[in-house]
Amino acid sequence: MKIIPAIDLIDGKCVRLTQGNFDMRKTYSASPLDTAKCFEDAGIRCLHLVDLDGARTGEPRNLRILEQIATRTSLEIDFGGGVRARTHAESTFNAGAFALTAGSIAVKDPQEVIGWTQRWGAERILIGADAKAGKIAVDGWQQAVAQDAESFIGRYLQNGSRRFVCTDIGKDGMMQGCADDWYRELLIRYPEMELIASGGVSSIDELVRLRDAGVHGAIIGKALYEGLISLDELMREEW
Repeated sequence: MKIIPAIDLIDGKCVRLTQGNFDMRKTYSASPLDTAKCFEDAGIRCLHLVDLDGARTGEPRNLRILEQIATRTSLEIDFGGGVRARTHAESTFNAGAFALTAGSIAVKDPQEVIGWTQRWGAERILIGADAKAGKIAVDGWQQAVAQDAESFIGRYLQNGSRRFVCTDIGKDGMMQGCADDWYRELLIRYPEMELIASGGVSSIDELVRLRDAGVHGAIIGKALYEGLISLDELMREEW
């Protein structure tokens, strides 16, 4: 299982939100690059970089920071937030992302995203399945739509997608445990998917349960920044 720390960006700073609420944010670092280097120095190989400014405005706003991290670390970066057109995707890859997460655009224009998968490959296009009470949410999680999350995933699997970032928004930033029951149900229904769990991870024990359930990767955010999980603890385990 891949261990994937998250860096969320607002105004060029490293922040965390609670349940996707922009009014409930905490700034942890003015230098996302320094934070990324700390992860790399600890032995981390992957990074989930989220442009929250882009998620709200509908186009990437922090590609300069992506480029800094990509050129000054060896981290494999998955970038998301505001990527809603092919030109945005091209700019993201040109700035150094290994992969991008298609969130709102995957809901609003699936044919466009299927085209990205055909062009760049399923390994490099992650589908963001962000669920609020079982329904997909878009536009920085500010709006829920009448689309069932499991059916949404199933349709993308039928069209060649393989990797999914699945977030229970109600768990995100709460540090009260992740939606491991939901992840198990998804993997039973769709054993072919590569599921990256996101939201609520708060302990090593939870990560072990996710690994044992067959989860492909786990994104960790606030629990790292608040010290509930340490990088030393993470790197002592065999994932």
